[in-house]
Amino acid sequence: MDKIRIRGGKALHGTLPISGAKNAALPLMAASLLTDQTLTLVNLPHLADITTLANLLSQHGVAMHMNGHASNGGHTGRVVELTAKEIISTTAPYDLVRKMRASVLVLGPLLARCGQAKVSLPGGCAIGTRPVDLHIQGLEQLGAEIELQEGYMVARAPKGLTGTRILFPKVSVGATENLLMAATLAKGETILANAAREPEVSDLAHCLVAMGARIEGIGTDTLRVQGVPSLHAATHEVIADRIETGTYAMAAAITGGDIELLGGRMEDLTAMVAVLRKAGASIKPTENGFRVSRTDAELKGVDVMTEPFPGFPTDLQAQMMSLMCAANGAAMITETIFENRFMHVPELTRMGADITVHGASALVRGVPRLTGAPVMATDLRASVSLVLAGLFADGETVLNRVYHLDRGYEHLEAKLAGCGADVERIKGEE
Repeated sequence: MDKIRIRGGKALHGTLPISGAKNAALPLMAASLLTDQTLTLVNLPHLADITTLANLLSQHGVAMHMNGHASNGGHTGRVVELTAKEIISTTAPYDLVRKMRASVLVLGPLLARCGQAKVSLPGGCAIGTRPVDLHIQGLEQLGAEIELQEGYMVARAPKGLTGTRILFPKVSVGATENLLMAATLAKGETILANAAREPEVSDLAHCLVAMGARIEGIGTDTLRVQGVPSLHAATHEVIADRIETGTYAMAAAITGGDIELLGGRMEDLTAMVAVLRKAGASIKPTENGFRVSRTDAELKGVDVMTEPFPGFPTDLQAQMMSLMCAANGAAMITETIFENRFMHVPELTRMGADITVHGASALVRGVPRLTGAPVMATDLRASVSLVLAGLFADGETVLNRVYHLDRGYEHLEAKLAGCGADVERIKGEE
């Protein structure tokens, strides 16, 4: 199993290209199931999660063809054509779905187009933590009949789906995306109230409109969808990954460096930009993205609470915690979106961090320096928080279980090394 070795203490300088957004690309790929014509996605990142969903879609009957690359702000993203001419299976098996929760996004499109779907509960989990109950309830409101059988969601809509008003009891990105896709082929009007406003949801909506869907209210918490009989071919460019962007912005701040993030979109990260500026970083727009630097200012402790967009993203919480380990003073970090999102704390503590967890909050007291150590990734965002800690630490940090990292960060070592980091991947035995 591969490892990543980091020798810390070097300020990062230079330009760093941002890849297409994983969390936008996954629902966009699932949207290919809604039509028998070709959906062409530009700027698709090369990541383990993308491959996982590609494998799932292919067993449903989606043919995929690489059609070269396209340049985006200095980064070259893949161009992929997806054609679901005929759905050969409406079952999403456990062995594929368990690898990634986003696989549940095939449920809405399969049900809308085929009138039936059998999708494993993601990760083999029961409805509870990171639940799929909002997906199920919403599809039932659209007229589907759904039963849970032996770990599968078995859904039927023999007469098709019918539009209605759906009020989400809480904001859910995945449920909003699933129901938005399903509603495009439902009869009549569907209103999604208290819908997620994340940029990835808007990106999906824009792609669906390009495919012939009728959607109003994009970017707001109320989406109105007028169902259409069918969707058609389209070409769509995946937006830049705001979580990758925020991660590398914090890498510049924690090392006292200066990095231009090519393709980065400040408008997708307003809460994070405000927090980093308060912490002592300088952030300025450029022609091709924006620049983050902290070459002379002291890093200060700043309190953060995660919230749905446009609030501070939960997917940047672990990285923010690493940044606050390097601050002068204390910071309270509160997680309101997901439970069990502090699994990186014991690993940071191994490196000398001073962190006290109280329920959903963590009090972080900055230290003059962290110390390199062998550490273990527990999930995607926790893994990259340990990379940031390693960049700041004295000595050598070796990160194990980097398959978590490979799910969401494309060419991480190469991008960091290109800005002067001393980082390398150590190939493990297969």
